[in-house]
Amino acid sequence: MRFAGQVAVIAGGADGLGKGIAKRIASEGGRIVLLDIDHAGLEKTVAEFRSEGYEAEGYQVDVADEQSVERAFKAAEASCGKIDVVVNSAGIVGPTNTKITDYSTAAFDQIYGVNLRGTFLVCKYAVMSMEKRNYGRVLLIASIAGKEGNPLMVGYSAMKAGVIGIVKGIGKEYAGTGITVNGLAPAVIRTAMNDNTSPEQMDYMTSKIPMGRLGTIDEVASIAAFIVSKEASFNTGFVFDISGGRATY
Repeated sequence: MRFAGQVAVIAGGADGLGKGIAKRIASEGGRIVLLDIDHAGLEKTVAEFRSEGYEAEGYQVDVADEQSVERAFKAAEASCGKIDVVVNSAGIVGPTNTKITDYSTAAFDQIYGVNLRGTFLVCKYAVMSMEKRNYGRVLLIASIAGKEGNPLMVGYSAMKAGVIGIVKGIGKEYAGTGITVNGLAPAVIRTAMNDNTSPEQMDYMTSKIPMGRLGTIDEVASIAAFIVSKEASFNTGFVFDISGGRATY
């Protein structure tokens, strides 16, 4: 029960990694606030969590919209009294198997809005809330693509590299406080987000993993729960890997 008495806000929590991480925290006693743009999915997941005996509520949020993010954090804090943990897993893949010369600027801007601007906004309002109590754990979901770069995925690779920059910069800004900011860089994880990734791109990314398989949501949730727990008190500004051996540096 590492999260008993704690409140965790999970952006991108209606499905995928966010839902898996939220459920793990809830199973260890945390009160959960889910943020997602998918209203129907959000309601379904909140209802599912409540049916399993977990404390959960949800707010529809567009992480690329600052007013939307700000309203959600204020509502969560007003409802729960505080925010101890924030995880941002909201993200999109964007075009895959696409050369930069064929990659539309509109698609690049869209993936920037969700994956990088959204991360900045979630982190900004998370820290703003946590400063009041001088305690908090922020986890931003990056990607191995942000460290190594995936060819034919310039938008995704670039934005996830930007997420890593946010982790390192803000982690250092708050290193002297009770607030930690860390990242997690998965290789390919079996989630619905990859349903639209081209088979050629999936084959390439899987071939880079020495374990020869995709990761699971439960595996990600396990390490994420440690990173946002009180136990991880000497970790900040760091990007953890969960890559099946792909990350060898």
